[in-house]
Amino acid sequence: MTLIAILIPWLSFFLRGKILSGILCLILQITLIGWLPAAIWAVVSRNDAKNAKRIQKMEKSIIAAQDQKE
Repeated sequence: MTLIAILIPWLSFFLRGKILSGILCLILQITLIGWLPAAIWAVVSRNDAKNAKRIQKMEKSIIAAQDQKE
């Protein structure tokens, strides 16, 4: 998925269901100068989403562990 985010940034947003961000990224990618920021934005956005999911999973496990202690 990271390779898609680098090579085709707008597709990375579309595959994750972020249609408006994908359209904005596509408009940015149309220009040669805008392609690099679009690729960086797609990779950073993907990593942020991945980290948010990981944090949510950790929070659930902490809450479950606290409930077991009680």
